[in-house]
Amino acid sequence: MRKRILFTALSVLVTAGAFAQGEGLAGINEATSLMTSYFDPATKLCYAIGAVLGLVGGIKTYGKFSSGDPDTSKTAASWFFACIFLIVAATILRSFFL
Repeated sequence: MRKRILFTALSVLVTAGAFAQGEGLAGINEATSLMTSYFDPATKLCYAIGAVLGLVGGIKTYGKFSSGDPDTSKTAASWFFACIFLIVAATILRSFFL
């Protein structure tokens, strides 16, 4: 009786392992295709955010320049490098993961 219970439990574990291995590769491939399909919209979203932030930063820098603020060059440099960083980060992430 004890051998029969042990044999049944072992059979169930082996069968479950065989079923789990059959769909694992298909699941990984599906997850990979889903992740790669998100990169194009995410990259375009980063570019759109960069464009909006670029316009806002340009208006802010122009306002400081027009008012004669001596801190204009620092604001312009930070605005410029923030836009460059956003564009480069989106491009590098896309090339790194795809």
